Amino acid sequence: MSGLSFRRRKKRINMAALQGAFIWIGEVMLAFGLACILVYFFGLSLSNVGQSMEPGIYSGDKVLVNRLAYRVKAPGYGDLIVFKPHGNENAHYHIKRVVGLPGDTITIESGRVFIDGELLEEKVLTEKMDNAGVAEGGVTLGADEFFVLGDNRNNSEDSRSADIGNVRREDILGEAWFLISPRERFGWLQ
Repeated sequence: MSGLSFRRRKKRINMAALQGAFIWIGEVMLAFGLACILVYFFGLSLSNVGQSMEPGIYSGDKVLVNRLAYRVKAPGYGDLIVFKPHGNENAHYHIKRVVGLPGDTITIESGRVFIDGELLEEKVLTEKMDNAGVAEGGVTLGADEFFVLGDNRNNSEDSRSADIGNVRREDILGEAWFLISPRERFGWLQ
């Protein structure tokens, strides 16, 4: 009777291996969660449409959008914001530079931007505008409105036109912060 045994051996669970497996699963879940949060807030990729932001951003260039930036702070002068005009869900996203903040009165005279009567000093070199649009007589911004212009001022549909108008804070998706395509211009946006 050497071949048969009706007694079962009790299997022992290796607690150290089980603990190691749970720690590994927890680390993987944490890394996945952090990656999802980072991609959601900082990694949204959009393609620019049109020539209004040239020479910094060309049509077809892909940029990353920081969706967290304006939940923490308000847009400032010179920021590149991403928005849909009038919150229109059927419109494509626009990328424009903020030149007017809530409460400002924006006037365009002799092709230059004036804020409350003072000439706007811009960090980005732009050409004089041929068309002042609605800002010719002055536009006073509401409590949550921003005035935006494209860097290619004479080839840009922006806050000077009624189709875009003043941009409400609630219509802003985030800040364009990094150019990812094409590779030869890969890097931070001004």
